[in-house]
Amino acid sequence: MSTLIVQDRAIELDKDGYLLDLQDWSEDVAAALAEHEGLLLSDEHWEILMLLRAFHDEFQLSPANRPLIKYAALKLGPEKGNSLHLNRLFNGTPAKLAAKLAGLPKPTNCL
Repeated sequence: MSTLIVQDRAIELDKDGYLLDLQDWSEDVAAALAEHEGLLLSDEHWEILMLLRAFHDEFQLSPANRPLIKYAALKLGPEKGNSLHLNRLFNGTPAKLAAKLAGLPKPTNCL
């Protein structure tokens, strides 16, 4: 377990860097997590992060790659809902990294 400090708040993370308490998520927390991963969040990243949060609200789980791609294609169109686009944004691990940055649990079927 580790701790992320965001605006003088201690945010508890699990051993893989995911939030222990999903209620701790904010855009500032997402930006800090992204920085820790070597990413600077662009509008394209935020679009996917908000989409993931909507997916979690609807289905109460974090999607693996294939459902993430299908959901993104359904909601954002095929130019954004494809593996090349998502892999480019999230360093080749879109389901895991995007879920982490969106403040969601690690997808259950991701290694």
